[in-house]
Amino acid sequence: MPDRPAPPVTAEVRAYWNHRIHDLEISSHPPGSPGFFADLDEYHFDKLHHLLALVDFNGYAGRRVLDVGCGTGVDLVRFVRGGAAATGVDLADSAVALARENLRHQSLPASLCVGDGERLPFPDNTFDFVFAHGVVQYTAGDRPLVEECRRVLSPGGTAFFQVYNRISWLNALSRVMKVGLEHQDAPVIRKYSPGEFRSLLGGFSDVRLVYERFPVKSRLHGGWKGALYNQLFVGTFNAIPRPLVRRFGWHLLAFCRK
Repeated sequence: MPDRPAPPVTAEVRAYWNHRIHDLEISSHPPGSPGFFADLDEYHFDKLHHLLALVDFNGYAGRRVLDVGCGTGVDLVRFVRGGAAATGVDLADSAVALARENLRHQSLPASLCVGDGERLPFPDNTFDFVFAHGVVQYTAGDRPLVEECRRVLSPGGTAFFQVYNRISWLNALSRVMKVGLEHQDAPVIRKYSPGEFRSLLGGFSDVRLVYERFPVKSRLHGGWKGALYNQLFVGTFNAIPRPLVRRFGWHLLAFCRK
């Protein structure tokens, strides 16, 4: 693995995510408690219910899985429960500490380390499945991270990536309603067109793109804007036949074969 110097912005990204762990505010339980992790799991898979249909968390028993940007371990726990030999890596020390607590509360085994997704501390061809949900758009260098995920993936293995779709319902709604996107203040946040995303993944032998993440009721936004969104927009949008609006999904997901 080449010894590349870390980009200067990486320190800013690490500092931000050490204090702004994803979905932390959704729970009223103390961070690190069983109730806290139960709330995060319920919220995560309510908002991202499509993940359970797209990713077979129980389908990697005995196989080597890497969760890049594992955060508090919500997805990682699902892989471990399914029997995977799982490893989680995250740039933020605080996230890894919480992921370790999450696993401990559930008596589940997994390897965890603090590390930069752009310079993964693993040999070539180590993992059968690399899961990188919600990390590419926030990292200092998106292409180095994608290439690192490909490097550590075994030949014939699959990598899964998720980014934000610039040509999406949520990006448009955010502008019209003048409501900031979650983590819009992060040091780095990117949105991609489908073509840009495919270009980023060009090193893989096969790429299958999926459009997802359609409106669900928000628990984070209040006031008249939140009420209008929850009571009118969510139902109206989801009443439109999905084939007509599928290309405007907020998330671009990719299954990539090495």
